[in-house]
Amino acid sequence: MPLVQTILFYVPVIPLGLIMFFFAVTLSVIGLWIVWRFVPRQTLKAHNDVTEAIFIVTATAYTVLLAFVVVISWQNFDKAQTHVVTEANCLVSLYRDSLAFAKPFESDVHSLIKEYVDVVINEEWVSLARGEESVKAQDIFRNLWALYTSYEPQTEKEKIFFAESVRKLNDLREMRRLRIIDSTAGVHPVLWFVLIVGAITTIGFASFFGMDKFINHAIMVSALSVLIALILLTILSFEFPFTGDVRIEPGMFQQAIGHY
Repeated sequence: MPLVQTILFYVPVIPLGLIMFFFAVTLSVIGLWIVWRFVPRQTLKAHNDVTEAIFIVTATAYTVLLAFVVVISWQNFDKAQTHVVTEANCLVSLYRDSLAFAKPFESDVHSLIKEYVDVVINEEWVSLARGEESVKAQDIFRNLWALYTSYEPQTEKEKIFFAESVRKLNDLREMRRLRIIDSTAGVHPVLWFVLIVGAITTIGFASFFGMDKFINHAIMVSALSVLIALILLTILSFEFPFTGDVRIEPGMFQQAIGHY
């Protein structure tokens, strides 16, 4: 598993958030103390205008980057949820359409779909949290595919339902493939590097304003660092849709069982 996914897998979101907030505030206050300790106040006050101009440009650029990554992370999460819903709907449709076929084939389809849903809910969803698929679920799907490829529809009614079922079976295969990909897709490490460097740079510039009281300056820098940490935690939580406390649950597959 990637490092970020490993962290999400083993550390609950609330403790993870508290750890991030603690380190963000601690490091920002330490950095501010170093600036106050070694840079004269009058020197900083004399350059407040220049510092402010650079800070505005830096903060604006970083804000745009944060907003972009948050939106992309949420869209990917929402897209993964759509893939899950579509896969579950395909299973329900296959189950119902199989009623149009002869009894032995219908019973085999029902049995394989129920088995597939059970394995996905109870086994594969745990594997998805680690970015892995269930070999057993994959084998069941292959058996379902082999069942359809070996069947020869007899009546016009069966031919119509068979063509529609094959189309839905292809959609099911595609949604399953995308769901597996979604479980491993995350923010690229280079982008995480840029986000962290941007956070350090933005908070660092905030430390170079000339202020009269250290406590006031510390509160300002700490508030900024907590806000950035909160946004990074949001990105982190939505990065892997099936891992961590903020994840997609197999609710649609459980509802699919209720439609059988």
